[in-house]
Amino acid sequence: MTIPISILDLAPIAPGQTVGKSFVNSVRLAQVAESSGYTRVWYAEHHNMSSIASSATSVLIGHVADHTSTIRLGSGGVMLPNHSPLAIAEQFGTLAELHPGRIDLGLGRAPGSDQNTARAMRRDPRSSDQFPKDVLELQAFLRGESTVPGVQAVPGSGTNVPLYILGSSLFGAQLAAAFGLPYAFASHFAPGALHEAMALYRSEFRPSRQLAEPYAIAAVNVIAADDEADARVQFEATRRARVRSLITRSPSPTGEALIEYTDDQIDACLTTPEGRNIANMMRYSAVGTPSQVRTFLDEFAASVNADELLLAHQSPNIDDRLRSVVLTAEVMHCLQPVQ
Repeated sequence: MTIPISILDLAPIAPGQTVGKSFVNSVRLAQVAESSGYTRVWYAEHHNMSSIASSATSVLIGHVADHTSTIRLGSGGVMLPNHSPLAIAEQFGTLAELHPGRIDLGLGRAPGSDQNTARAMRRDPRSSDQFPKDVLELQAFLRGESTVPGVQAVPGSGTNVPLYILGSSLFGAQLAAAFGLPYAFASHFAPGALHEAMALYRSEFRPSRQLAEPYAIAAVNVIAADDEADARVQFEATRRARVRSLITRSPSPTGEALIEYTDDQIDACLTTPEGRNIANMMRYSAVGTPSQVRTFLDEFAASVNADELLLAHQSPNIDDRLRSVVLTAEVMHCLQPVQ
C-alpha cells in the first residue's frame, strides 16, 4: 500500500524576492501538488523571519484555496498560544464554510518567534501552559458545543474542522494520544525525539469522536531531481542557507543583513560542534534521484510506523522545487509523468 504524501510549505522568500512573489509560488506549488496526487498542503505560522511569509496562516490558506479546487489545505501549524481559541475557531470556521471538506487545523504550542517578537504580539509567556485547555475550548467551539457560557463561534460552530496536534517532543505525543487526535511530528527540523514520540503516541492513544485509531504523520525534507549530483548541490545550498539563517544577526531597519557570511565561512562553521548540531536538524532528508528518494521515504516511514509523510521540498529555486514535487509524486504513486 502506498503511503499518503503531503506538503509543508513555509512560503519561502528567496534572496532578492518579494513577499508577493512568494505567494505566487505557493499557489503554483499547491496547484502542482493537487494535480500530482498529494493529500494536503500545510502552512506554518512563523513571525519576524525574513525568509518565511506564512505568518498570517489562515489568510494564506484562503488565498491558495481560492486558486485550487480539491486538495486539502491547512495549518502546520497555528501556534495556538498566540491566539484566543475563539478567534481561531472563527478564522478556520470561515475557511471551512468557504471551502467545505478541504480545511485542516494543525495546532502547536511553540511561539513561532523569538522573545522580543512574542512581546510585540502581546503574548503572555505563561500561555503555553494553557495549551491543552485551549485545544479543548477550540474543539468545542468548532463542534457547536461551546464551553464558554453565552459565546459561540460564528462562523465556526458546527463545522467540525479536524484538529491535528503538532510537536517535536513527548508532550505533544502524549496530548494527541490523550485527546484522540492525529499527531504530526516536526522531524524535518527537530529529529531528536522522533521515534520515542511516535511510539508513545500509539501506545497511549485513546479513541475519540474525531478519530478511532491513531494516525501519525512524520515530516521529512525532500530534494528530488533528475540527476543525483544536481540534487546534492541543491541540498548543500539549502543546508548553508539554514546555517546562515540561524547564525546571522537580525536584519537592520533597512532590511540588509548586518553580517554576511561567505559559503566558505558557512562550510567552516559546519565543521564545528555548533555547526554539526545545526546540520543535524536536517538529518531526515531524502536527496537524490526519484528512486533514491523513494527508497529513503519508504525506509523512513517504516522506521517510525507513519501513516502519512509531510514533505518539505527544500530546493532553493521554485522551478527545482516544483520539479521535486512532481518527481516525488510520480515515484511514490507510480503516476504517469505530469507534462
